[in-house]
Amino acid sequence: MASPVRIVPITLADQEEFVAAALRSRQLHHPWVSPPVGPSGFRALVERSQGPVNRGYLVRHAGTHELVGFINISNIVRGFFQSAYLGYYAFAGHERQGLMRAALGLTVRTAFTELKLHRLEANIQPGNVASIALVRSCGFSKEGYSPRYLKIRGRWRDHERWAILAR
Repeated sequence: MASPVRIVPITLADQEEFVAAALRSRQLHHPWVSPPVGPSGFRALVERSQGPVNRGYLVRHAGTHELVGFINISNIVRGFFQSAYLGYYAFAGHERQGLMRAALGLTVRTAFTELKLHRLEANIQPGNVASIALVRSCGFSKEGYSPRYLKIRGRWRDHERWAILAR
């Protein structure tokens, strides 16, 4: 069965559509993430997403090409570790439809085949039950709990560590 989504590298040409989707999605994203909602923030996201240690992907609906979400593989460490972090968010109107689940599946496959990684780790705030359910449904396992792990919206937040390994 064909995937309902595709993942494509983010580019500067996506700015207008991305920023509009991020603005529409503020309520959905609060308090978990803060995607860029302006030109300078978007440019910085694209620049970070195109380096050797970070990859950023737009999630697009396979049929309509609508912007569904964003996924990033960041802090890629090579050598003996072959590991990276995974971040993601859906845009309003596309949540709870299985689209991000399909996109994460494609991203995990890309990470393990094209990028030759061994491990992906997603750190999720404990109250973000939708995100936890998403990674669990994609085969991630809970590895632990990290108090005051990441600074989100100006405060250090606790996170659960979820990971998946290449087979």
